[in-house]
Amino acid sequence: MLFNSTEFLLFFPLVLLLYFIVPKKARLYVLFLACFVFYASWEMKYVLLMTVAGAVTFFFGLAIDGQNVALRKLNKKEALAEEEIPGIGQKLKNIEKKKKGLLITCLVLCIGVLAVFKYCNFFLDTISSVISHFIPGWSLPQLSWTMPVGISFFTFQAMGYLMDVYRGKSRAEDNFFRHLVFLFFFPLVTSGPIERSDNLLLQLKKVEKLKLWNVERIFNGAVVMLWGYFIKLVIADRLATIVASTLSHEQIWQVGGTELLLGILAFSVQIYCDFAGYSTMAVGAAQIMGFTVIENFNAPYFSCTIKEFWRRWHISLSTWFRDYLYIPLGGNRKGKARKYLNLMIVFLVSGFWHGAGWTYLIWGALHGAYQIIGDLTAPLKKSLLEKWQVKTDSLSYRLTKMGITFVLVNFAWIFFRAESLSDAWNIISRLFTQWDPWTLTGGVIYRLGLSTQEINILFVGLLVLLLVDLTLYRKKQRIDVFLQQQTLPFRWGVVIFLLIYVLVFGLYGPTFDAQNFIYAQF
Repeated sequence: MLFNSTEFLLFFPLVLLLYFIVPKKARLYVLFLACFVFYASWEMKYVLLMTVAGAVTFFFGLAIDGQNVALRKLNKKEALAEEEIPGIGQKLKNIEKKKKGLLITCLVLCIGVLAVFKYCNFFLDTISSVISHFIPGWSLPQLSWTMPVGISFFTFQAMGYLMDVYRGKSRAEDNFFRHLVFLFFFPLVTSGPIERSDNLLLQLKKVEKLKLWNVERIFNGAVVMLWGYFIKLVIADRLATIVASTLSHEQIWQVGGTELLLGILAFSVQIYCDFAGYSTMAVGAAQIMGFTVIENFNAPYFSCTIKEFWRRWHISLSTWFRDYLYIPLGGNRKGKARKYLNLMIVFLVSGFWHGAGWTYLIWGALHGAYQIIGDLTAPLKKSLLEKWQVKTDSLSYRLTKMGITFVLVNFAWIFFRAESLSDAWNIISRLFTQWDPWTLTGGVIYRLGLSTQEINILFVGLLVLLLVDLTLYRKKQRIDVFLQQQTLPFRWGVVIFLLIYVLVFGLYGPTFDAQNFIYAQF
């Protein structure tokens, strides 16, 4: 059930109706039913997996929390002499060991399920390709099952919950239905954002006390959802046509360097609008129901460095890796060499999280290398800037840094989008060997699958996107917050414009092959 499907446009209002009118104590169970139906609409057989995964993390969380309680009781007695409580030190060590064992066991189970469904065929294919060099024609059979939708997202959310309980940051959830709603909250389950127990789970515990009939909150949530639909249906799905006509395996050799460059730029904006569109709809849907979830994007293409880019892009994932992988590995506390190793590990894992393929690993490695090189060259850059007396607070300097960052990000996107390493290499080589900028004067952009009218509609959408992201970057205000501060005619004028533009120019309907959300496959 895609957010841009007719089914969801019928499903969500029905859920809201039930959620708003049932007794307060029944709200949680309405949410559980909604999550169950939403997930079942994708693949009924994986509802069982959803329930089992929820049960495993539920009971392990309670077990880990039980060890925390035992530790706290013993720690209160720690001031007493060893002879008064014989073996207290060993008891503390045993409890810590048992707690760590429970955490590791459950994490292994979570990662194991993810590995089986998402990475098994990748490993089988890699083994086959290696052995086939020695035994021609030899290969391992591929597994034919489909990957559960959103498996990477709810697995990471479950792992984050377990580690929060282990650290004592959160208490284990003792209501099984609430735990399942937290893991499979239907606006977030397919493509995130990845939520934390100290935010969403805490709000779910207070669901009976939520004031649902708040007109301002509901209106703002609807505006946020509308903006998500705008950038998905008007911008992302149109750009998908340009991307397919330039960067697909069949088209690479049919177009020149200029078309490939336009395709890369189109993909850069497409993946942003596609993923940010989903996240924005999810945030808006949650807001309508009274929940505040993490913002996943913050005008990332205005970033001046790669490090800043990752503070603005897929925020829930980048902060997850920071808190649950980078810092536990030692972060930047153990010297430069260890810091760089930790950075590279994080970005390699991030690449592999996105997809089971060498192209994703290289994409992650590039972003890790960008940050390491940036850190290593920072003293040299600082001395050169001082020597040449560059005004680092000037607009031109910031624009130059934004441009360099944008180019680096786009280069990495080539590997993210390419269907294979050979395709990525062919795209890069043809960018330089088949460079033909003069074709721009011949209207090359109108030969990439979109008509003149479609291109004009797209340009208007991109202009609106630029203005909204600029407002977010400069004023740090989301579209609903910005409109709330404007006059009533302006506010409604913008809302009506977005609504009409989505209804008239959005790509949907029975004659349109709707583009899936890119991140739903992860």
